[in-house]
Amino acid sequence: MWEKIANGNASNSANPSALNCYPLFRRDMIPDLNYMQALRECCKDEAAFERLKQILNPAVENVEEIVSQYPTQVTSDYSWENLLHAEIALHASELKFENPPANKQGIIFNLINRNEDSCRWLLFAHSGCQELLELESKSHHAEPTLLYNLIHPEDRADYEQSISISADKLQPWIWEGRVITKEGKIKWVQSAARPIITASCDIFWNGLLIDITSRKSSEEALLLSEQKFSIAFRHSPDSIIISTLHEGRFIDINDSFLRVSGYSREEVVGRTSLELNSWVNREDRVRIQQILQQQGAVYNEEVEFRRKCGGVIVALYSAEVVNINGEQCVLAVVTDITSRKQAETQLGAIAQSDRLLGEIALKIRRSLDLNEILNTTVEEVRQLLQADRVFISYFDENGEGRVVAESVGANFPPILGWVTDNNAYKEIKEIFNKYPIRIVNDAKQENESDFIAEYHNKFEIKAGIGVPIMLGDKLFGLLIANQCSAPRNWQQCEINLLDQLATQVAIAIQQSSLFKQLQELNSTLESQVEERTAQLQQAVAELQELNRLKDVVLHTVSHDFRTSVMGNLMVLNNLLKSQDEKITLSRSIVERMIQGNERQLGTIDSLLETHTTEDRGVVLQRTPVEFGALTQAIIKDLQPLLSTNKAAVKNLVPSDLPLVMADPTQLQRVVANLLNHALKHNPPGLKLTFKATVEGKMIRCTIEDKGVGMSQLECDRLFDLYVRDPQSRCSTGIGLKLYLCRQIITAHGGEIGVTSRPNRGSTFWFTLPLA
Repeated sequence: MWEKIANGNASNSANPSALNCYPLFRRDMIPDLNYMQALRECCKDEAAFERLKQILNPAVENVEEIVSQYPTQVTSDYSWENLLHAEIALHASELKFENPPANKQGIIFNLINRNEDSCRWLLFAHSGCQELLELESKSHHAEPTLLYNLIHPEDRADYEQSISISADKLQPWIWEGRVITKEGKIKWVQSAARPIITASCDIFWNGLLIDITSRKSSEEALLLSEQKFSIAFRHSPDSIIISTLHEGRFIDINDSFLRVSGYSREEVVGRTSLELNSWVNREDRVRIQQILQQQGAVYNEEVEFRRKCGGVIVALYSAEVVNINGEQCVLAVVTDITSRKQAETQLGAIAQSDRLLGEIALKIRRSLDLNEILNTTVEEVRQLLQADRVFISYFDENGEGRVVAESVGANFPPILGWVTDNNAYKEIKEIFNKYPIRIVNDAKQENESDFIAEYHNKFEIKAGIGVPIMLGDKLFGLLIANQCSAPRNWQQCEINLLDQLATQVAIAIQQSSLFKQLQELNSTLESQVEERTAQLQQAVAELQELNRLKDVVLHTVSHDFRTSVMGNLMVLNNLLKSQDEKITLSRSIVERMIQGNERQLGTIDSLLETHTTEDRGVVLQRTPVEFGALTQAIIKDLQPLLSTNKAAVKNLVPSDLPLVMADPTQLQRVVANLLNHALKHNPPGLKLTFKATVEGKMIRCTIEDKGVGMSQLECDRLFDLYVRDPQSRCSTGIGLKLYLCRQIITAHGGEIGVTSRPNRGSTFWFTLPLA
């Protein structure tokens, strides 16, 4: 039903006649006012407007037809008395508003501001008061100021100001504010009304009061969300970008983007990423744009962006397609992971370095082949560092350097086998005394010596690292990595790797050196053992031979002595058989007895002399000797012996031979023994030839005969100390005198020997050094 509600100042509410003043709410009163425009303007958007129409939808007529007929001006016959008669006519319309839709959220009101007493009355309110304001419609008669008092104290001034402005300027009245219900709930409401002025200057506002609490909550939530987004956008450590989807034109960026990219805001906003050349790989942009168009979002794509300075960063790119003012845009978050990628790369390099160090250490423990270890080291290091060349050189005791292991790229000259002299060693040693590790990032920026400049130019070196290989305090060699294609900034992990590998190489060299020494020691020990064993075996053999010779000598000496003694006894016994008191011996018998005794005496002398020379050596009395004259004297002294054997000697020794340092007596014994041997083992009439020649710093003397000769075995053993085989030509002779000949010639520093063939004669020879 229609309600009569008074609302205004306290003085106005005290006037009881105000309750009897009713405005007539008639549809046909003023037919030319389009009031819906004011309501539509206050509702802000189409959704709220449609909700308003649903709330106020009557059973027969729609709200637009009703409110469109409200005027801003009324005729002069419009009076307060005429409004009373209209109440009965309008009673039939109240059924249209008694059963509004169940979800109604608004109140239709009719507000009047009387000109004669400035009293403000709320003449009509819809039954939505219960749902919106928790008020019973009829409760307002008892408390006319109740509705006004529901307005939040902080919003009352704005309420009064807004309605006063509407009344003064006859503008639509639009007000938003809070009300406090009876249960203490705070609700946001919005009123929208169009002012109508009568001829008596009373002003009517016919309008709508709706609940906008949900909208205000949403707006507050949206505002809070926007504030949060703004804070996150401005203060995020990650770069946040808002750009168009198709062009990639920057709409907005945050400070982190400016910090990372190096651009200013003015340089970025309004330009595209292609204009800034931000994408290192433009294929990444095409691929990501396709994903966004197909799926609407992309997450954690690893891409590379180019900074203003030209540097490259690695980032994770995440983005979603959003709609801004009807245009498809991209909200992107770019997380700079350059440091993380560098750290991952360094960790990977460290892991590979540790693996390489472990493998090389294992090879050192398992292998003693130094060349294999060095070649493996340079190859593995070059692959790990992606260097153009890695090599190892060493220095010998004289400071000469040589490259002994190398791994080099196919496009660069090899350095293997390169040799440096001692001057280079001194310069290199001085460099590494000053810099424990030599690091060159750009060879052109270095102040180089002539040697280093030649080294760089010859082998096309643009950058390098050099690490010394130390054995104790001695510089043994170098482990060097070269970059030949371009300069290079060496990383600390790469420098550490080479330093650690140099230590491992030094260990390998020490181990190999120790192994080599051990091998040499073992080899020397084995040789010594073999030599000592051979000497022992020889000594044993010699001892056995001496024992055998002792037995044979005893047998031979006893045999010779026995023969001579028995011969003498036989002669003497035969003489004793004579009956004559006087025994007469013939000369020949006496001579034979003398010869036998002399032979036995010579044998004894030879044995004694052999023992002396073996024990003390041959004693020489050296003087400068003319060998030609000495030969003639020796032949003359031996002439009786030669005559007895009917032998002839041909002396071809030159008289102008150089002097020799010799003992004449000992040389005479040598020649006499050789002639005696030749005469003794050949039939009478032997012909002998003496010769002598100068060969280098020696005189070579030969004695040739045309006798029966001897076998090679006899030639080999002729000058040894032995007892001749019983089958030899002198089965009872002992080889003492020729053995003494060898001892004498050896003591002079010469050699002696014989060449012979059976029935071809023999040639004895010996050599003597010149004075």
